[in-house]
Amino acid sequence: MSLFEDTYLTIEEPAEGIFKDKGSKFIAYAFPFRDENQLKEIIAGVKAEHPKARHHCWAYRLTPDRSIYRVNDDGEPSGTAGRPILNVLLSKDVTNILVVVVRYFGGTLLGVPGLINAYKTATQEALENAIIIERTVNDVYCIEFEYLSMNDVMRVIKEEGITVLNQQFDNSCSMTVEMRKMQVNTFIQKMEKIDEVKTTYLKTL
Repeated sequence: MSLFEDTYLTIEEPAEGIFKDKGSKFIAYAFPFRDENQLKEIIAGVKAEHPKARHHCWAYRLTPDRSIYRVNDDGEPSGTAGRPILNVLLSKDVTNILVVVVRYFGGTLLGVPGLINAYKTATQEALENAIIIERTVNDVYCIEFEYLSMNDVMRVIKEEGITVLNQQFDNSCSMTVEMRKMQVNTFIQKMEKIDEVKTTYLKTL
């Protein structure tokens, strides 16, 4: 990813895809996904919907960095489920996305090539049914400042059109804000001109 590229493709809302082979059924669920803390909850939800399924395999990507991902074969032979799901996400260049593929076993073994094809195709189907959108790469910062600096801080936030995620105002104040990567330098320069303001980088979304 180049320094100047601050957009990426993802999906707008959850989508599904289905693939069947020799009696086995593979149902792929794609979810918009920005936080690893959501993982357990989403997978638990899919398992609750499909308690009789043999496998619940998944892969996710976070941020435009192609090296940030996780895969899980959930009992399928190594490399036959999570990796094919991930490869579809990489080839379609979508990120901040989680795909869980539920498998109902049909009684006939599909073999390694058959499994790879099934998990790949179910994932492709889900993405075909999804609405792909472009989003900006955003950085999240915490700003800490004294109450007296409030007006100056708020003016910069307004000028730059920055999103406030949460705020706490007392004698000492703090805010969590989100902005496009390309806005960060200007924002920090402006904040540095205000007395006793501390900005801390938290994460990239």
